Amino acid sequence: MSETVSFRRASLLDRVLSEADRALRVLAGSVSARRPNPAGPAPVAEEGAGEGGLTEGERRHAAGLMRVNHVGEICAQALYRGQALVADKPGTREVFLRAATEETDHLAWLDERLKELRSRPSLLNPLWYAGAFGLGVLAGKAGDAWNLGFMAETERQVERHLDGHLGTLPANDVRSRAIVEQMAEDERQHRVTAEQHGGKSLPAPVRAAMRCGAKVMTSTAYYI
Repeated sequence: MSETVSFRRASLLDRVLSEADRALRVLAGSVSARRPNPAGPAPVAEEGAGEGGLTEGERRHAAGLMRVNHVGEICAQALYRGQALVADKPGTREVFLRAATEETDHLAWLDERLKELRSRPSLLNPLWYAGAFGLGVLAGKAGDAWNLGFMAETERQVERHLDGHLGTLPANDVRSRAIVEQMAEDERQHRVTAEQHGGKSLPAPVRAAMRCGAKVMTSTAYYI
């Protein structure tokens, strides 16, 4: 039975309990990717060599960017699961659940890359998850058109964010670059899907508030 069908048949209490369980698994890093890592198998590290030929400064910078992206995927999981929880129509709910599944791939890839870079996820991930889930529920309560519009605008801003990362990643960090490029392609498809399903363009003040919130999150996650 697909997750969409199971989700539709479950009671609200069952859905809430299921989401709590999923949140714990996401925050514990126990999710697995369904697709292969676009960076390929992890290379065998040579003693005394930098990761992939990166200098220590480049490694720390790449790790900071990957941590920011990891936080983004934590938030995407929470946001889309919250939106799906209260979506009006089964078709709309399916859009969010399918996107959340692909975001799980991103989360697993980024977790692997952070380990390769000898770094860690954000210490504030529980806070990011809770806030994004609540925001998703609020967006869903506005109705499917605004719910999908919120998804489209989120992905539009994520696209710009990832394009910026591609411009600032160390030139020889081909593994991080491969992951970010695939993520960017997936996010573009999520945006197009949301628009095709009737997502409304959000008012300018809402878009601006989203950009400000994202700026706070990314600036903090780079270090913490």
